[in-house]
Amino acid sequence: MQVSVMLFASLRDLAGCDQIEVELPDGSSIEDLVAAIAVQHPDLADRLASTRVAMNERFSTAEEVIESGAELALIPPVSGG
Repeated sequence: MQVSVMLFASLRDLAGCDQIEVELPDGSSIEDLVAAIAVQHPDLADRLASTRVAMNERFSTAEEVIESGAELALIPPVSGG
């Protein structure tokens, strides 16, 4: 399956776009998604360990299976005041 993943903040800057497409086998988990992004988009790989994945507007765990048609987003840590 092909999924679209929205990128925010520094991830968007690194990728040079606000959304990437990732190819995954059916039944893939969030952990599988992160591993696939590291391979398919190596410019983002260094940042993925500290990045949260949201599915359908809520943070996901690594074990969660990606739902068909899910809205996915990578959200890096944010700091500021």
